[in-house]
Amino acid sequence: MNLFAKLQQRAADGKPVRVGMIGAGKFGSMYLSQVPRTPGIHMVGIADLSPDRAKAALRNVGWKEDNFTATSLDSAAKQGNTAIIDDGMALIKSPHIDIIIDATGNPAIGIAHVLACCEHGKHIVMVNVEADALAGPLLKKRADEAGIVYSLAYGDQPALICEMVDWARAAGFSVVAAGKGTKYLSSYHSSTPDTVWQHYGLTAEDAAKGGMNAQMFNSFLDGTKSAIEMASVANATGLSAPTGLRFPAVGVDDLARILKPKSDGGILDVRGQVEVISSLERDTRPVFRDLRWGVYVTFAADSEYVARCFREYGLVTDPSGQYSAMYKPYHLIGLELGITVASIGVRGESTGAPICWNGDVVATAKRDLAAGEVLDGEGGFTVYGKLFPAQESIALGGLPLGLAHGVKLLKPVKAGQAVSWSDVAFDANSTAVKFRREMEQVFGAASGIKLA
Repeated sequence: MNLFAKLQQRAADGKPVRVGMIGAGKFGSMYLSQVPRTPGIHMVGIADLSPDRAKAALRNVGWKEDNFTATSLDSAAKQGNTAIIDDGMALIKSPHIDIIIDATGNPAIGIAHVLACCEHGKHIVMVNVEADALAGPLLKKRADEAGIVYSLAYGDQPALICEMVDWARAAGFSVVAAGKGTKYLSSYHSSTPDTVWQHYGLTAEDAAKGGMNAQMFNSFLDGTKSAIEMASVANATGLSAPTGLRFPAVGVDDLARILKPKSDGGILDVRGQVEVISSLERDTRPVFRDLRWGVYVTFAADSEYVARCFREYGLVTDPSGQYSAMYKPYHLIGLELGITVASIGVRGESTGAPICWNGDVVATAKRDLAAGEVLDGEGGFTVYGKLFPAQESIALGGLPLGLAHGVKLLKPVKAGQAVSWSDVAFDANSTAVKFRREMEQVFGAASGIKLA
């Protein structure tokens, strides 16, 4: 509760937290809009494949032109200005930067960035949850060994869920379930970039005018992003991952009634797991008081005294009075990222990071796929991401969703079937493949293995 005061002190001392950001897309732009309003933060450099696009993003969010005129990272550090460059690795290597924000969304590139941060002693904020779902446990282990902070990004739902889980546990409650809301129907799993806009009530022309990326938005709709984010939450909290998310239609007033174990009348296979809830009933009717944009945690009283306190203080519970819930109705994405930057910069603490390997995301066929087809990854035409317990993913030899881009099928795969490593021709020498294979060897003996 004192992050702001500590940032003010850093500003007063002339020792701001020095930040570099890779990727100036929507998430990055949202954070950049807040930087000028935040004391004690110096955005030393922004790296984007298109520096002109990054400059346009800065103008769009209200930066004054003379605040990003530095010609190099050295001059930016001296002038208190911001340099715009096209080389992310140059940011990581710079002695003028303390914290790197990876906002690329590319899992292979994210792995390379974390390993470079380990080498050069830079803390890393992983907006790139795709990389975290692919190889987060081993990335965190490498970061620990290098003495740097590896953190999920506050503002994205996984870090907000981790915060709620931490709140419940620190208050002495047993966490029963945790997750987020989304818009879901089972038919969405087969959605493609060609069909996505009809589900959002937009035309392709309207989406193009708004600069919306069809494949990215489709990953939100087809269940892939939910699987990715719940894998990260399971790994960062130790909660269990189910074999496929169920996406029950649940409003906020029914969280405690439904998100509890089957043995107590709920839907959970076990006490203590992740789950995503839908804002639509299966017949497409809207859920009453839905949580489409928010996050939640359900927890147990575990004593008659605490259950009585629940009643006395008006908590909404299940009929037994033993289960209740807390929720946050919104997440503000990049607008909230400063919480992670400040947490790392003034406390040396993450806002969520892997502690085990419980959840994994496996590429799953959207339709019958033929030998010779090339997979197009997250949000594309060929596969969606399905959540699995990590041990089950290893047992079936599942191809991680994060590596299911640009690889050719060696054999046909039926719709709804998991794609395996043996089904595709992959480059065994790529850094991302080798790193993921190493993680499978290090953590694959049993799910839930704790990080050293």
